[in-house]
Amino acid sequence: MEGTTVPESPAAPDAGSTAAGPSAGRRQPRTAWIAGLVALLIVVIVAGAIAMNGLGAGSTEALAPPRFVDEAAASGLEHAYTGEYPYVVGGGVAPFDCDDDGFPDLYLAGGEAPAQLFRNVSERGQALRFEPVPGESTDLDAVTGAYPLDIDGDGITDLAVLRLGENVLLRGLGDCRFERANETLGLDGGNGWTVAFSATWEDESGLPTLAFGEYLALDDAGEPAATCADSSLVRPSADPTSYAPPIPLSPGWCTLSVLFSDWDGSGRRDLRVSNDRHYYRDGEEQLWRIEPGQPPRPYTAEDGWAPLRLWGMGIASQDLTGDGLPEVYLTSQGDNKLQTLAGGDPSRPTYEDIALDRGVTAHRPYAGDTTLPSTAWHPEFGDVNDDGFLDLFVSKGNVGPEVDHAMQDPSNLFIGQADGTFVEGAEAAGITRFGLARGAALVDLDLDGLLDLVQVVRNDNVELWRNVGAGDANASTPMGHWVAVDLEQPGANRDAIGAWVETRVGDRIVRHEVTVGGGHASGELGWLHSGIGSATSADVRVTWPDGEVGPWQTVQADTFVRIERGAADPVPWTP
Repeated sequence: MEGTTVPESPAAPDAGSTAAGPSAGRRQPRTAWIAGLVALLIVVIVAGAIAMNGLGAGSTEALAPPRFVDEAAASGLEHAYTGEYPYVVGGGVAPFDCDDDGFPDLYLAGGEAPAQLFRNVSERGQALRFEPVPGESTDLDAVTGAYPLDIDGDGITDLAVLRLGENVLLRGLGDCRFERANETLGLDGGNGWTVAFSATWEDESGLPTLAFGEYLALDDAGEPAATCADSSLVRPSADPTSYAPPIPLSPGWCTLSVLFSDWDGSGRRDLRVSNDRHYYRDGEEQLWRIEPGQPPRPYTAEDGWAPLRLWGMGIASQDLTGDGLPEVYLTSQGDNKLQTLAGGDPSRPTYEDIALDRGVTAHRPYAGDTTLPSTAWHPEFGDVNDDGFLDLFVSKGNVGPEVDHAMQDPSNLFIGQADGTFVEGAEAAGITRFGLARGAALVDLDLDGLLDLVQVVRNDNVELWRNVGAGDANASTPMGHWVAVDLEQPGANRDAIGAWVETRVGDRIVRHEVTVGGGHASGELGWLHSGIGSATSADVRVTWPDGEVGPWQTVQADTFVRIERGAADPVPWTP
């Protein structure tokens, strides 16, 4: 096994070196005893080496769901995403560090109410605490969602704010202060109904390429019409410090989630688009080829793209099969899809559904209105119990009210198993609620190595759940070990969006693609968390966005590190 060294056994005595006779016969029991002792020692050494590399019993079997404690009221996080139609979709949250203290802060969409920024003032491993940060630039109205990214490469995270009306880019100034940057960057924020966003860097561009996903078109009075709007691709202009006019992604079929991802391992990031079939008759899910310097074009049947129609709400992308290519989880009403490339063939975007085989169709509620179809929104992969097996969270909630779909429709927490399947764990985790959930995030808010949960609920206060592992409200108890990584490289794309991070324990590797986008109106930027089970360390390797592969670097368990491009060793970070 990789990473395990087994010492050689001592050489057996030379049969010709000892005279035959009674004395030789008397030595045989002692020789057998020594051989048995050596064999036992070898077993112990091997077992120890296996355990040290995370392949012992604690890591070959999935752990139980962790316990979550509701801390919304006590934390000071008072905020609701409010409004009736057209705010039935959207409702996002953006976790990111706006004051450079390592703790993720939260920006929350408000719908009819103003959006709000909250500073995380929690202490490590303690109860969660947040304080509002009022600001004219951030307290925007008609906000449906938000995504953090460092647009201008100055090392301070910015925000892409999605709205019913003009979308706004907010430039981070440090200490959780922001300023409007549309005019500075030459961005046409449009005047549509935007609930989806993604970003990537093409070649050596000084600014990221942006994708805005549009839902229904708006009429002259700013009211939603009954036709789908075109989404748009926004690329840098010839002046690398500003943006060119938006490029329509036509036809558009009422988009609710978009994600740039290297689906075929080519190093090119194409744009996956999930659409709501409620408003179209001839549309489908889409994959746009985004070739640097070329107009975007949709993949067609000639390319191998198979038509798929669903009530597309959200996208999550994750390599689950270990082939280095991401599977795609698509939320919908009724059954959800988990797509993998047919035959693992990256030459054509031909996907097949494995949701049923993996146990994640989530087509009906596990509690509440269990006989009616579910409505799913935000999907996200993460290891909530740190056992080394990825889990999957799916937010749920009726559009409201649709009587032919479940009204009591709790969110799912699927716990990953050693064989690649998932089992429901939300009730055991204590997060069963029946609000109209929308955007969400799995993020370590108190930096204790356990992923917490924040979930936006339409017309109700945001839900905030602290992960206490095997503990309780009085004290959290770790379930497994973990590592958390932050990437940094020189140039415009400082956070290395588009990189792949591999975390290796023994002969098992978990691969994460660093992306901005997907989900449902929600995205985060910050520590990349990996559970490593019983291992006391892990090896981490980065494939940088331009394809350069870095070295394997050892990271000790239960630590935060920054991996800087070109550096020989990770840089430890302490909260």
